[in-house]
Amino acid sequence: MYSALSPSHSFGAVAVRDYPLLLKHSIARVGCRMEHMDKTINSYFDVWLGPRDPRVKGWLLLENYTPTFIFSALYLLIVWLGPKYMRNRQPFSCRGILVIYNLGLTLLSLYMFYELVTGVLEGGYNFFCQDTHSGGEADMKIIRVLWWYYFSKLIEFMDTFFFILRKNNHQITVLHVYHHATMLNIWWFVMNWVPCGHSYFGATLNSFIHVLMYSYYGLSAVPAMRPYLWWKKYITQGQLIQFVLTIFQTSCGVVWPCAFPQGWLYFQIFYMISLIILFTNFYIQTYNRKASSRRKEYQNGSTAIANGYTNSFSSLENNVKQRKQRKD
Repeated sequence: MYSALSPSHSFGAVAVRDYPLLLKHSIARVGCRMEHMDKTINSYFDVWLGPRDPRVKGWLLLENYTPTFIFSALYLLIVWLGPKYMRNRQPFSCRGILVIYNLGLTLLSLYMFYELVTGVLEGGYNFFCQDTHSGGEADMKIIRVLWWYYFSKLIEFMDTFFFILRKNNHQITVLHVYHHATMLNIWWFVMNWVPCGHSYFGATLNSFIHVLMYSYYGLSAVPAMRPYLWWKKYITQGQLIQFVLTIFQTSCGVVWPCAFPQGWLYFQIFYMISLIILFTNFYIQTYNRKASSRRKEYQNGSTAIANGYTNSFSSLENNVKQRKQRKD
């Protein structure tokens, strides 16, 4: 009598003992297909964009576009399915991990900002136009830092995942998803074709803005600190200034060209314009409407006082609501 788990037991023509071998062959076939797909995609990119910069050959995640594309597709899938999954579930606090996460990104952004500024000074970079091969050893310093900048865009997907877990779905806007999903992909191309030179400027400004932004988010995760945080509005203003300055500096490379590829400059200008439009709309929706709402509340309160009543109960109710919200 045979045991149900006997190695000689078979399903159809395949013995149980052959399963590990079949799995190995299946993985090998998938690997071969992935490798063939990567070669095909790389050949199209090489024809379209020209030869890659050999200095980043073999670097983590840069050899093939497939991993970056898969990460981006998974990000969009989670953005779509995450809120549906959380719909009938209680939100997670995530307070402790948010403090650590935002502190980590603050320090990483500070490191990148410092290294980019010192690298630019060491290489004597020209503000108006800087090619990708005249900075000497400073070029390699810039390339290493910009790889971390590219990788940080993958880490920043967690911004959205925390919104989903905390059920802050109102913060998952078109602007938010567009910005996060595109930056990782754009910087994969930048790192493969123009990983230094004129590419430094936008990343330097963005790293500085992120020091302010992630320090704000880290502190706001601590309820006791929230009453003392006043600079959220100015972060958005800083982002808009960053985009305008980046357009100006990029345009300098168009007006006074050097060996930096012109196509990348035109793309950068177009992308910055799209961000200015979306961020301006966000700023108007978030801050101008709030200011208008506050003015109406103030006018209603003034009318109540003129009629012999005070709005103290409404103020008390608002304070109670705010205290409840800060417990998040």
